[in-house]
Amino acid sequence: MLGAGGLPLRRHRRHHHGAHLGDPGCGHLVGAARARAGGRGAAVTATESPPVAPPVARERQPSFLARAFGITAILSAAGSALGLLRDLLLARYFGADEGTDAFLVSWTVPETAAPLLIEDAMAFLMVPAFSLALVLREERPDGPDPVRQLTRTTLPWLLSGLCALSGATMLWAPQLVQLLAPGLADPGLAVACTRITAVAVLPFGVAGYLGAALRAHHRFTAPAVIYVAYNLGILAVLTTCHLLFGVRAAALGVAFGSLLMAGVLLAPFGRALRDGRRRRPRRGPRGLRLSPLALLPVAAFTLTRQSQVFIERYLGSALPAGTISHLNYAAKVSQLAMTTAILICTVTFPLVARALAAGDLVAARDRVEKDLGQAAAVVLAGMAFLIACAPAVVSLLFQRGAFSPADTAATAQVIQVYSFGLLAQALIGVMVRPFFSMRPAVRRAEDPRPVAADRLLDWYPVAAMALGLVVTTLVGVCTTHRFGALGLAAGNAAGITTTAVLLLRGLALRGIALRTRQVLIGQARLVLSAIGAAGAGTVAARAVGPAPLSMLAGGFTVLLGYLALGAALGARELDVPTRTALALLRGRRPGGAGAGSAPRMEEGTLTDGG
Repeated sequence: MLGAGGLPLRRHRRHHHGAHLGDPGCGHLVGAARARAGGRGAAVTATESPPVAPPVARERQPSFLARAFGITAILSAAGSALGLLRDLLLARYFGADEGTDAFLVSWTVPETAAPLLIEDAMAFLMVPAFSLALVLREERPDGPDPVRQLTRTTLPWLLSGLCALSGATMLWAPQLVQLLAPGLADPGLAVACTRITAVAVLPFGVAGYLGAALRAHHRFTAPAVIYVAYNLGILAVLTTCHLLFGVRAAALGVAFGSLLMAGVLLAPFGRALRDGRRRRPRRGPRGLRLSPLALLPVAAFTLTRQSQVFIERYLGSALPAGTISHLNYAAKVSQLAMTTAILICTVTFPLVARALAAGDLVAARDRVEKDLGQAAAVVLAGMAFLIACAPAVVSLLFQRGAFSPADTAATAQVIQVYSFGLLAQALIGVMVRPFFSMRPAVRRAEDPRPVAADRLLDWYPVAAMALGLVVTTLVGVCTTHRFGALGLAAGNAAGITTTAVLLLRGLALRGIALRTRQVLIGQARLVLSAIGAAGAGTVAARAVGPAPLSMLAGGFTVLLGYLALGAALGARELDVPTRTALALLRGRRPGGAGAGSAPRMEEGTLTDGG
């Protein structure tokens, strides 16, 4: 079987990368990708897989993944709820005026640092790196511990770089504010808040590094706690100091919360290192080799993706006061719909990284296809709900204190336009992880250096994101004079959708040959279901008066319509939720008689109804 670019794909038995997923360690994962320069691609082989895991071990995998996803979902939902409470307090204490606009410009620092150092770039780099180190630990039990070697090699450099970056942000805060929002009414306040939030750069990076290591060890609880700790820190400072420091209290909360974020991971990371310790020599042949140049495209992609926010705030700074705040509140509410979708690939990414480290491209492809369908199913349900119920949601959440009905109407309209880009945002999150895992920043010492074509392809996501930014900018410039914030939101949706389409092609070029027709048909079924559900939900929400009742009526209609249309159109990802809903309506336990038996999960997969 051939992948794109003439890349031979060897089908392997899946147990080699999932036999012991219930263990914190890496199990008995052996094998490695071996690249040979020549032609358009590289041949991929793998060492012989070990014997099939015992039935007990195989049976543990579904419960492991379900438990990992459940814990991550609950804690991430708690973090998101606290983040929403944080935004509610900001709106209540300060409304949407020049002061909040100034703080939100300084918020660009943690908003950029979080994806770069926690969620995206650091995870793209270090989850594959630690996964490979764990593979080598099992392959070479008598050699030096590759996990400790990796930590000793990378962590000191990371800490030095983070300190320098934090200091540079503080020093050049005035220039940064001028660059981000030249039309800001109170640049002095923005500069002060920016210097405070710059403190968060160092603990953000530490939290991202430790969290990636723990996820590679299949330890998901502690990394999922970090945003709970972060937002609790912000809330504590904001509620106690807002009268004393004004909007600066929010910036101080960011700095304090970031310290809590890193602190909760130190002990779990230390335990992970100790648990893997055996009597090993400290010195020996180097099993891993760093590829520093592989860091550049990952960081560039993350920064380029974050540049959508920069463009919005740059163009929004010339619009009436409060526009940036409306955009911020709308983005925060819209992104709540993505939380569960991103959690899916957060939990499964270590499985994909280990499959790729072991040379199993077929297992990686299957996992990515499932993730694309599951992420789309979740985010489209949220999109339909927001389109139908945005006015009621914003009124219920924000309309109190200094947040006026006019602010509610403006924010709700922006949410409805933003929502059209949520699917693309979720799909990009799924696709870019395996893309960068194909050539991680850490490789085996005996592997050949990557050829020039592979190094050039590393920059494909950056180019795709850059083209998306061009679309965002053009749409924004052409529409803001007439539509204001709605034009900026439309540019965001159009640009990110362009990038998602390009990345779908990029995965095939990288060697993960998705069955594109099958993927697109599945996505189309879900999109059509969401469109119909959004229309029905809008009618139901408008037919009911008060905000809480209209939101309940619209949300219930959206859910029923989405599941019913999905079942009618044959959307496999909605099979299990539909059967569960029918069983509950009939008064039966899900999975019992009449509900159909849930399909048994494959190794390394989540239930998707297929």
